Amino acid sequence: MVLVSVSCFYVVDITALAPMVRVGTLPMRLLALDYGADVVYCEELIDIKMAQCQRVVNEVLQTVDFVAPDDRVMFRTCAKEKARVVFQMGGMGAALLSDPEKIEAVSLLPVGSDWFGKLHWFQMEETVRLVQRIEKTGIAALAVHGRFKEERPRHPVHCDYIKAVAQAVSIPVIANGGSLDLVKANADIEEFRKATGASSVMLGRAAMWNASVFSSQGPIPVERVMEEYLRYAIRYDNHAFNTKYCLCQMLRDKVESPLGKQVQAAQTNVEISEAFGLQDFYLQTQEQLQVRRDSLYSSSQPDQPVMDGDVTMMAIKFERREYPPQITPKMFLLEWSRKEKLEQPLYKTVQRSQDRAFQSTVTVAEKKYRSSLWEKSKKFAEQAAAIVCLRVLGIPEGRIGEEDSGLVCKRKREWKTNGFTEEEGRKKRHIAGIQQENESSEFAAAANGSHHKPNGPAAQL
Repeated sequence: MVLVSVSCFYVVDITALAPMVRVGTLPMRLLALDYGADVVYCEELIDIKMAQCQRVVNEVLQTVDFVAPDDRVMFRTCAKEKARVVFQMGGMGAALLSDPEKIEAVSLLPVGSDWFGKLHWFQMEETVRLVQRIEKTGIAALAVHGRFKEERPRHPVHCDYIKAVAQAVSIPVIANGGSLDLVKANADIEEFRKATGASSVMLGRAAMWNASVFSSQGPIPVERVMEEYLRYAIRYDNHAFNTKYCLCQMLRDKVESPLGKQVQAAQTNVEISEAFGLQDFYLQTQEQLQVRRDSLYSSSQPDQPVMDGDVTMMAIKFERREYPPQITPKMFLLEWSRKEKLEQPLYKTVQRSQDRAFQSTVTVAEKKYRSSLWEKSKKFAEQAAAIVCLRVLGIPEGRIGEEDSGLVCKRKREWKTNGFTEEEGRKKRHIAGIQQENESSEFAAAANGSHHKPNGPAAQL
């Protein structure tokens, strides 16, 4: 059976979202709370991995992230679930619950050090003695999953075993495991609770399939539930593969439907949003996040060159509309390097995991230059790095108005040769700027993350 100590909640007459691997991430937890869950568990996280994480306040997403050394976000939370989320950490599993002495040692740790594991049922008397021994350590509650260790979700839940535990202890017991055969709708939750004699109920797969099972207003069509889930996934920049996995679990037997096939084929949050007709919501959300990102980083960055180790930095953003068509700072830097008989500029770009933003460093004549501001695409980040280098060296960068630039004049001659007027050129610049910004937004969302340690104004606590 599964036993969980709960030491931070009032656990009488509550419904909880059970810990589920790959499912209990932030979007699903918030969705469950919206539909009426009292408490939500995150997926079980490995203790040794969490011990290596750094706690980072993500001011762009307005979340708190626990970031691993390889920059993966292992756990993300926000104010909306404060005091209602259980941080589920494990690492010993069934081995822990087969060692009563170790159980006592773990359970006697300070409040908040909850544990989770699976208990193989021996004889009923031995099991009852074990839970009574656990109770004496001072834990506040037990959650009991009504199946044997070797049983699978397809096997029926043993309500009588849960009831035996509930009658053997004086602390609250939370019943778990009734999703398949007993709990199919909200009204079934109370029946499951009565059948087990438990104080509360924890739901896993029933909530995964349709989180509106927590709603007393009746079930909501799964398509609508999926759309609400996806909105949270977009809002909090959930990883596309995790989003796709959860949506496929909700589709169940419809996974081979046209919608299901489109979801399965999707590789990015952009493509997933298109499957549900939410591409406008996706783009609006990305624009809002970019505005917040720009405001945060521009207000905290220097506008004069500063040294960061061996890198010269300035707060520079690349604005495409400020440059003529087919003219970029990278082109100017490349042309200048060739004239000076230097090696070609070398760009090294990294991506920040928490918001998928990019930052590039360019090396010219064995010196490094970088913008302190993060960009929404790899291309923009490289252009920003080139601008920093050009400005520090006092070299024209090709902006509109630098008419004395040979490269600009050359390009303008090419435009006239091709039959374009100045007005047509201005219009094309404007359209090109908009298209490149939209393309870069999609590019940033499609990327599955490079490795780079978070920095900038995000507070690291």
